Amino acid sequence: MERYARQMLFSPIGEEGQKKLQKSSVLIVGCGALGTAIANHLARSGVGNINIVDRDYVEFSNLQRQMLFEEEDAINATPKAVAAEHKLKRINSDIKVSGIVTDVHADNIEEHIRGVDLVLDGTDNFETRFLLNDACFKKGIPFVYGGAVSSRGMSAIFIPGKTPCLRCYISSGDQVGQTCDTIGVISPVVDIVASYQAVEAMKYLIHKETYSRKAIVSLDIWNNHSYELPLTKQKKDCPTCVIKQYPALKSNNDDDNYTVLCGRNTIQITSNKTLNLNSLESQFGKEFKVKKTPFLLRVHLNDEEQFVIFPDGRVLIQGTKDLERAKQLFGNYFH
Repeated sequence: MERYARQMLFSPIGEEGQKKLQKSSVLIVGCGALGTAIANHLARSGVGNINIVDRDYVEFSNLQRQMLFEEEDAINATPKAVAAEHKLKRINSDIKVSGIVTDVHADNIEEHIRGVDLVLDGTDNFETRFLLNDACFKKGIPFVYGGAVSSRGMSAIFIPGKTPCLRCYISSGDQVGQTCDTIGVISPVVDIVASYQAVEAMKYLIHKETYSRKAIVSLDIWNNHSYELPLTKQKKDCPTCVIKQYPALKSNNDDDNYTVLCGRNTIQITSNKTLNLNSLESQFGKEFKVKKTPFLLRVHLNDEEQFVIFPDGRVLIQGTKDLERAKQLFGNYFH
């Protein structure tokens, strides 16, 4: 326990709280700026089982704020979940870290949250946040929300049966579409929001919920603003925590196979089958420049467009925002 000696000297945690952390299991969805900072805090704090799910790979533009990654990860296009797992295991070999390279959606979210004590939001879009919110409230698992863009950030912990849910405060119609890919972000606000998330997770995991922040905290560190919105009553017609319809878990239709990645000039198309990278390397290598790693295959179609292919059936069509163009390219090469 020498590793955690200074943390155990903090009386609200102590030795008893440390043992609870070591027996805890969490899921972090999204391993970008927030996700890496959250994972770093929880791994160093001794949370015993950390599961990280992310669909993307490391690029040089990530290194400004995504603290677990290095230049080599960007050069090798290492999946973020894999790079994070490797780094965290070097930080703390006493805990279990699992990096899962996949997209989280309505068909697999309940599988990912099974058996965990807490879910933390490291995502960059409200579509996934509503999915996490609905799944957690359906299964009675606390959900720690966080968001950071520009110099602004927000965070809260939502606990089924004790607090309202995210939908009580933010509806699907309230999304403004601003992300770090469209208006930028500075790294200090990421660290602050992730720290809020991590400490609320720790309070819950050691059963010290009386210390939990019972509000959504909102801040702007550049313009020196901050305020709290109390978590009071549920919205009377909330489809998640009142009516219990969980709308994000029911959106299974063909459109779900197509995702426009905001600000990335990229469209993700998900196949209904796994993809063999070795076979595809041979196929595309006859006509295009290709680069294969253990985790993905890059195919340069022309000066502007390329495929990034993952074994789980996902294909990123980079270089276009046109959904019809992306579908056409996908249809030409994947059957």
